[in-house]
Parts: sequence; structure tokens; C-alpha cells
Amino acid sequence: MKGFWTVLMLVFSNVFMTFAWYGHLKLQEMKISTGWPLILIILFSWGIAFFEYCLTVPANRIGFLGNGGPFNLLQLKVIQEVISLTIFTIIVTFLFKGQPIQWNHFAAFICLVLAVFFVFLK
Repeated sequence: MKGFWTVLMLVFSNVFMTFAWYGHLKLQEMKISTGWPLILIILFSWGIAFFEYCLTVPANRIGFLGNGGPFNLLQLKVIQEVISLTIFTIIVTFLFKGQPIQWNHFAAFICLVLAVFFVFLK
């Protein structure tokens, strides 16, 4: 169950991360934040990122082999990166309609899945 909770928390933390890093661009596109000074954009993003850290840190502690979890550090990092790019792609596809997914993006995802396979290979 620790592996399940680790992955689930990493999925939700990456939703927050994607909105913290790129949500301000959508706000700008929607003409909501065009007049905001950069410091306000940064503080807005930090406010969202707080919730990312509230999930990422416990996910890594629960999932880490040294704390009784099922994953070593390399496995945790590769899992996090695959989740991050997957969540990013889903959010960008739905929020930023002008960003088409092309064949090379699918090729990159296949490489990421292979990375997960190889990092778990004994």
C-alpha cells in the first residue's frame, strides 16, 4: 500500500506543480493577470506550490526504501518524472489548445516508460 499512496500523492502533487509553474500563463492568456507585477505572479505560484510540497515530501518519505517503502531514490525520481510529464501533457492538452501532441512526443513517452522499466530491472 505504501507504493500506491506514494504514486497517488505524487500524481496530485504534480497537478499542483503544473498549475504553479504554468497556470499563470493560462491566466495571462485569459487576460486575468496581464497587469500583475512579476512579484505577484511569483507569490501566486508559490502559494500553489506550497500544496505540491505538502504532498511531494510525504510521498517521498513514505515511498523511500530507507523508511520502509518500496522504492529506492532512483526509482522515486524516475516515477516522479514520468508522472510529471504525463500530468503536464494532460493539462496542456486541455488548457492550452494550441499545443498539439506530435509523434515525437509519443516517442519520448515511450522512452520514459522504458526508463521506468529499466530502473526497476534487477
